[in-house]
Amino acid sequence: MENRKIRMIPIVEISTLPGLLRRNALRFGEKRVALREKEFGIWQAITWSDYYENVKRLALGLHLLGFRKGDKLSVIGDNRPEWFYAELAAQSLGGAVVGIYPDSHLDQVEYNINHSDSTFVMVGDQEQADKILTIKEKCPNIKKAIVDDPKGMRGYDDPILVFLKDVQQAGRALADRNPALFDEMIDQLSQDDVGLIIYTSGTTGLPKGSMITHKNMTSIGQLLDEVDEARETDNYVSFLPLSWIGEQHFALYWSLTKGFTVNFPEKVGTTQQNIREIGPDLMLAPPRIWEKMCSDIQVKIQDAAWIKRMVYKIFLSVGYRATGFKLNKKTPPVYLRLFKWIGYWLLFRSLKNYLGLARVRHVYTGGAPLGPEIFQMFQALDVNIKQAYGMTELSGGTLIHRTDDIRLDTVGKPLPGIEVRISDDGEMMIKGDTNFKGYYKDPEATQKALRDGWFHTGDAAILDEDGQVVIIDRVSDVMKLADGGKFSPQLIENKLKFSPYIIDALVIGQDKPFITGMINIDMNNVGKWAENNQIPYTTFADLSQKESVYALIEQEVAKINTTLPRVARVRRFVLLYKELDADDEELTRTRKVRRKFVSEKYRHLIDALYGDEKELEVESDIRYRDGKGFQMKTMVKVQHVGS
Repeated sequence: MENRKIRMIPIVEISTLPGLLRRNALRFGEKRVALREKEFGIWQAITWSDYYENVKRLALGLHLLGFRKGDKLSVIGDNRPEWFYAELAAQSLGGAVVGIYPDSHLDQVEYNINHSDSTFVMVGDQEQADKILTIKEKCPNIKKAIVDDPKGMRGYDDPILVFLKDVQQAGRALADRNPALFDEMIDQLSQDDVGLIIYTSGTTGLPKGSMITHKNMTSIGQLLDEVDEARETDNYVSFLPLSWIGEQHFALYWSLTKGFTVNFPEKVGTTQQNIREIGPDLMLAPPRIWEKMCSDIQVKIQDAAWIKRMVYKIFLSVGYRATGFKLNKKTPPVYLRLFKWIGYWLLFRSLKNYLGLARVRHVYTGGAPLGPEIFQMFQALDVNIKQAYGMTELSGGTLIHRTDDIRLDTVGKPLPGIEVRISDDGEMMIKGDTNFKGYYKDPEATQKALRDGWFHTGDAAILDEDGQVVIIDRVSDVMKLADGGKFSPQLIENKLKFSPYIIDALVIGQDKPFITGMINIDMNNVGKWAENNQIPYTTFADLSQKESVYALIEQEVAKINTTLPRVARVRRFVLLYKELDADDEELTRTRKVRRKFVSEKYRHLIDALYGDEKELEVESDIRYRDGKGFQMKTMVKVQHVGS
């Protein structure tokens, strides 16, 4: 990129993402790596100059195709630098990006494109291009579908398709003819322009399109950095879907604010290996990832030699004791610090290396509450994991633990400049520059969510004397037994998922005499347990309904019950004969259980849990991602805990 003499503008004065990109390109040029992607086994580096040039060429190419201010570009594909190029290119032209989860069904893709009025779509590969070609007649507003990776598409000749490299080549030619055009476009942007329409998870109905402005995006990146300062030399691995606001916050907004390097895994299956190779300094993962790591550790230790199991048991308990002092803001005694140091060299260091967390400095969990048992385990391993609370409508994480003030029962304090208030009925409300502009084409829902500048989160919460926020549950999800006893299903579910053999759980009890649960076993860990105990099985359904597996899970539930108040203990449960799946609309694309939908779908199981039947025959329609399906029949048992 050509050298320019400019006044170095402080980051806080730049209020658009393309403006931050231009600033970083001028500041770092070819000297620093902005993005890194593993392809064909080799990490490919992209400098800030290259990053800027790719965005410029794509933006000008889109301009030639007819993309104008206020237009929408839907993007569907895996995490790659090209997603960043597309998002920033559309924003540079005064438009907005609409993120779509790559594993979305055709009807979900169609809904997002049509509801957002997208006129252009960028697809990652042949699979995603096929989706667009299948639904193009139902999406009449689409002018062009831009294909990033053309592998396997040599014979495609549909006029709606155009390849990314060709769009960028046309944009480069326009830049040669009019070198100042791109910068003029960036200069015309306003902080109040909508740069992103990101859809909510849809746990209670159809997803709503949250309109996120440049002010929202630049503010949230800056505010997080005021609490946990990132360094230009830091590395972050982007493996969570970019259609999720949490990944947008960390991978895009924060990286553009501070100028650190974002790395992309080679493919979904190599993510853990690629994280180990990079050794990130910053990391964000949802509870499901941390729960999976804990389960993997527990299962591997069970299979280890007796000496390793003994070392693990001894020094993990040391880690727990040291964590207790740390969380209570006390200094551990000398002997405990000594044992912790020995434990680091004998155990913790190798475990952290295995998980790719050896260098991590700021590490977060977000998207849903993380169970205290998981928190304690990582703290015991010397991974200073912190809870970040956020929502799509808040542009990302707005409440966060401070490094030296972590409490297992809270989600931390608001970021600087963010106000929190608890309403008379216990609902948390938030005000600040991160509050979204409103729901796209839904003024009624906008008015309900945003009142007098406050966003109504829908979460029941408590603000304690230290300024930390305790989230109880969703206001709509707090349950009450028939005798009036209240309980939080989320708390019980998180405890259940701490078991290495349980991957998902749904607790039931509203207006019922006692609490019951529907449980999903972890196929990998229970399968390994079955093999070690010489228990034959064929399918998930077969394994889940084994008497021995029911006995195993009953032991786990009984153990967890001892940590719960009597009113909150699970008395009966069933093991689901299939995994809860987003393709069956049982989970959102962010892996949250759609409680109301699942409760309706499995109403027959819930009735059995409160009836006299010991087992029942069930039939279920299973649907695959391609829309095909089949009907499953199986027998499901009702297990009484402690009987």
